[in-house]
Amino acid sequence: MAAWRLRRAGAALAASSAVAVAVAASSASASDPSAVALDAARQRVAQQGAAPPPREAQRAALAGSTLAEPLDVLVIGGGATGCGAALDAATRGLRVGLVEREDFSSGTSSRSTKLIHGGVRYLEKAVFNLDYGQLKLVFHALKERKQVIENAPHLCHALPCMTPCFNWFEVVYYWFGLKFYDLVAGRRLLHLSRYYSVDESVELFPTLAKNGHDRSLRGTVVYYDGQMNDSRLNVGLACTAAVVGAAVLNYAEVVSLIRDESGERIIGARIRDTLSGKEFETFAKVIINAAGPFCDSVRKMANSNVVPMISPSSGVHIVLPDYYSPEGMGLIVPKTKDGRVVFMLPWLGRTIAGTTDSNTAITMLPEPHEDEIQFILDAISDYLNVQVRRSDVLSAWSGIRPLAMDPSAKNTESISRDHVVFEDYPGLITITGGKWTTYRSMAEDAVNAAVRSGNLKPANGCLTDNLHIVGGYGWDPASFTVLAQNYKRMKKTYGGKVIPGAMDSAVSKHLSHAYGTLAEQVATIAQNEGLGKRLAHGYPFLEAEVAYCARHEYCESAVDFVARRCRLAFLDTDAAGRALPRIIEILASEHKWDKARKKVELQKGREFLETFKSSKNAQFSDGKHNGKI
Repeated sequence: MAAWRLRRAGAALAASSAVAVAVAASSASASDPSAVALDAARQRVAQQGAAPPPREAQRAALAGSTLAEPLDVLVIGGGATGCGAALDAATRGLRVGLVEREDFSSGTSSRSTKLIHGGVRYLEKAVFNLDYGQLKLVFHALKERKQVIENAPHLCHALPCMTPCFNWFEVVYYWFGLKFYDLVAGRRLLHLSRYYSVDESVELFPTLAKNGHDRSLRGTVVYYDGQMNDSRLNVGLACTAAVVGAAVLNYAEVVSLIRDESGERIIGARIRDTLSGKEFETFAKVIINAAGPFCDSVRKMANSNVVPMISPSSGVHIVLPDYYSPEGMGLIVPKTKDGRVVFMLPWLGRTIAGTTDSNTAITMLPEPHEDEIQFILDAISDYLNVQVRRSDVLSAWSGIRPLAMDPSAKNTESISRDHVVFEDYPGLITITGGKWTTYRSMAEDAVNAAVRSGNLKPANGCLTDNLHIVGGYGWDPASFTVLAQNYKRMKKTYGGKVIPGAMDSAVSKHLSHAYGTLAEQVATIAQNEGLGKRLAHGYPFLEAEVAYCARHEYCESAVDFVARRCRLAFLDTDAAGRALPRIIEILASEHKWDKARKKVELQKGREFLETFKSSKNAQFSDGKHNGKI
């Protein structure tokens, strides 16, 4: 017991270490308001058991704004950029609200490649096209890549990525190119790239083919980028924003925008709480439109004749069993036979494979086409010595990336790979484009624009480049051992008997990485409330997580949990379907649902999972897909 107290004391000391540094810094320069504000924000985020206010309080805060006492900023959109903007504005001392039509990260931000990358392809274009704009993109992305990993250490990590070379020209070309990538990264370098021989490469990546298609492997070049659990990071941003004072509300749809008496400026929005069906008005000095692919829809509420900003593109990803790729090593082919990029990445115990974007239409629930899935399977089969089968696909999904066109540009011949901040109607700032890696700086630019537009008076400048999200302070890779050594998973049997189970390493590591230092709260629920059973065989997700997310992470539906609080829908669609009934039972207990609501949740959950094209979810005949989806 004494040892346990020492471990807890050590964890508390670690959690306060970053705050202690900030205290020292602010003491040294007490006249610097940013240092003082950063210290205060860190203390709020790092406090043990930091939890956002309940949803009802957040709704009341939004509805409580008036024309006489408006919010400073209202953010529309709960993706990475929107939640990042709410966090940024709140830590500047502004009064902030955020509304999201669905759930936090329900759109593009949960359907990414899971990479935090500096844009090595942009570097190639910068060199060959002598394009300084592309080079600036790389510098910017590499800076933000390092920052994202540092601010959410439990959810992000460096990932080595292997590039196969099939002639000596490719060896030299990729080696020099990736060494230049290292050089550009400078002090923000994750790890040095290096060349591996054929034998070394196959040892590191056993399923990599040495020969095939009239070519022979000459070696590989391995470089490093970052990887993340995207929707967990997005939800963490929303919760962190709430902890530092922003009023964030999911399932809150903007019905219309409110103009001032002259009709010349946007001063608020009429919002429908889609869970209750009730509407209310929220007033704000400036509105930030961060609705991703749907930002043009918001802009049209202000002016139906606006020039569209969005050129949507679709990225399809499939999930395969873990044996397709080794743990801790990705495979990226910069140019396939049709010129596209193909990748295979280990993620949460499985393998993600995908390709670059293609044009698409904007929909709420994009679905991958069977020919896109088959293209990915065919493309990766060219580089593997394992039989690549459609029946191995555990899940397949599509995400829409909102590539941006600047409406003020004189021509639209090139779509920006960077983000665009634009105010085409007074009081309405639109931020779109960019990528996950640069969400923080996108949010900063949007808030800077809002400050100018509304003549706002923030107490200090941007702090988010030095602020961890909730669960990040005090976390280290060995934190899972505290859970493994000091907690039990108490499980209820079908007969109602409660029996103990080990908090094994797989579960402990999962909880530690998913929740950071807040994982002990989940473990406590698993131990004290008999919710220690796994939700799906072969996966570390616990019943206790459903209760925790309902209480502290604004988890309002079964889909919220299965897709975004845990990632089971993305990892294994069929396992997610089997887990739905138990997830609904726990949420019903937390949210006091009746039988009718539980039935609706089950139906919605199954309909949602049907958009994820696992092998069992698609229609087959004699082992071949028959075209029915």
